Parts: sequence; C-alpha cells; structure tokens
Amino acid sequence: MIEEQLKYIFNQFDHKGEYKSFKELASGHINDTYLIKTVRKPYFVLQRINHGVFKDVPGLIENKVAVSCHIQKKLENKSKKKQERGVLAFARTKGGSAYYRGHEGNYWNLMYFIDKSVTHETVKSGDIAYEGGKLMGKFLMLTKDFDVNKLIEVIPKFHDMSFRYTQFEEAVTKASKERLEASKEYIKIINDSRQEMHILQSLKESGAIRTRVTHNDTKISNVLFNKNNKGICVIDTDTVMPGIIHYDFGDAIRTICNTAAEDETNLELVEFNVDFYKAYTKGFLKHMKSSISPLELKYLPLGAKTMIFIMALRFLTDYLNGDIYYKTKYPDHNLDRTKNQFKLLQSLSNQLSKIE
Repeated sequence: MIEEQLKYIFNQFDHKGEYKSFKELASGHINDTYLIKTVRKPYFVLQRINHGVFKDVPGLIENKVAVSCHIQKKLENKSKKKQERGVLAFARTKGGSAYYRGHEGNYWNLMYFIDKSVTHETVKSGDIAYEGGKLMGKFLMLTKDFDVNKLIEVIPKFHDMSFRYTQFEEAVTKASKERLEASKEYIKIINDSRQEMHILQSLKESGAIRTRVTHNDTKISNVLFNKNNKGICVIDTDTVMPGIIHYDFGDAIRTICNTAAEDETNLELVEFNVDFYKAYTKGFLKHMKSSISPLELKYLPLGAKTMIFIMALRFLTDYLNGDIYYKTKYPDHNLDRTKNQFKLLQSLSNQLSKIE
C-alpha cells in the first residue's frame, strides 16, 4: 500500500522519470524520507515534512528552494557535473508548486538524488572535519548576499538565549524537589553564566554582527562526501533561516569535537578534540575569510561555547520539566546529557588558549 502511495505522490511532480522502486532512508529523526529509483537515472529523494513539528511547512519548503536556487545561480559558470552535485535541486509539481499536499494534509517535496555520495555519522579524522568545515563555509559564503528578509523563521527563537533562559526559569519553578536537588550544581552554572552566554545575542540584536542565511543543523551527517571523502555539498536544509554564523559554526563544533556520544555517562571519556576544531576551522575559513568581519572572527570560539551551553541548558530544562520534549530511554537520560555537555564545555574552556 505504501508503495502505491509513494508512486502516486512521486508522479505528481514534473520529473520526466519512470518509477521503478523505493527504499526508506532512515537517517532523519523528524521527517520521512525515501529514495525513489527510476528506470533511468537520475534517482530522486521524496520527503514528507512533519507538519506536527514544523508549523509553516510551505514556508519551510519555499525557504530551502529559494536558497538552493540562489546557490545554483552562483554555480552557473561551473561544469554541469559541479552544478548538479554542488547544491540540492528540487523538482516542482506539475502545477508548478515547490511541494505537493496530500489529502491527509501531509506535505511532500522532491529532490534530485546526488549519486555516488556518502555521509558520516561521526568524525574519525581531521580530513573529514576539514572537508565538513570547508563545505559549511562555502554554503555560508554563497548565500552571504541572499536577502534574509525573504526567509521565514522555521523554528521561532531557536537559538534565542533569553528565550531559553525564560524556559529554564519556568521549569525551575515547577520541578520536583528530587530533580531540583539532582540538578543544583548545573542550575548554579547556568545562573553564573548568564552574562557571557548573552554576548552573541546582544551583538546580533545591536547589528554589530550581521544576520545572514544560516543552516542551523550543521552536524557532519548533513554534509555529503564522495567516496574519496572530499566534500560535495550541504544537505538537509529544512532549518535554513536567518541567524549569525556563530550558530552554524558552534553547532558543528559541538557535535564534531566531542570525543564521546552526547549521552555518554562515563565523563572521563568526554573531551573536546582541539585537533578536530583546528581542522574544521581551517576548512570553514577557506571560503569564509573574504566575507567574515574581524568581530565575527573574534567571537568564533565563543560560538562554540555558546552552542554547547545552549544544548546543556535545553537538556536540563527538559529534565526539570519531566522529559516532555526529548525522547529519553531512562529517567535521568536528560540529566546525563546535561552533565555530558557541561563536561565538554569545561574541556573546551580548559584548552581555550589553544583554540583562540
């Protein structure tokens, strides 16, 4: 039954392909994504956007299509192969829309599959970190002149520190005595860090650091590589929206430079990998150096600290709220994630002179 449904939806798009088979791609946690194989290449990626998580799905899809079209224009002087592999490309419906809405209310978009590509869930070498940084820096460089006023805010206040502190303070007032007691060390750290953790937001709001297109989900698995581990392009642009480069840089560093999983309970295993930091930063600045201001450059290390901190803050807030947002496998799962992120932050801080 699902195959007939997918075939029907696929054929609502103007793609010139003949359906052959499908395969579910299980890499995402929010949306349903399928590889659609056709009789002749190219193949396609059909994606159902979760309208329970994202409140304005048409806006989300228009965001990523507009950004992709902008990058495509920048690549017009490149070879056809580099144009096709350098950015996600979207097929429109036969009616000219960027998405198809099914009778059940689900929204679907269709992308051209980039063949002979691989992804990495974790970073095992400095070369992978470097290539990841290079691709993300190139994405930000190619979109530096995109009018961010044309983008909707897909997740309002996603990296807004004041908003996250307000959520945290509300959670503290409602939390059980047991969870408050278990969290007291980290509650103190959060309260003591308030001033430093608002620096980037203040610079953004004052206009000292400019708002531009940001990806907002820069884990290494959202970069495509070829089989020789050279970067191809950035993918999963569902959360493209206005922001500052420190969000993208910091979130990538948070996930790339942790020597353990983010819920590892043996904190001795959690360290900040400075070598991966250096490799990622070198790649990131390869394309960004011409469009990054001295002030933006100065605060890149704080971007890393801030993004690690904001995740710790969100994990602890959810723990105090009784685990209502993140999926948990056991009662203290969110507390363990909090401890993990604060250990990572401590390890970064201890090596700050090397990083700066």
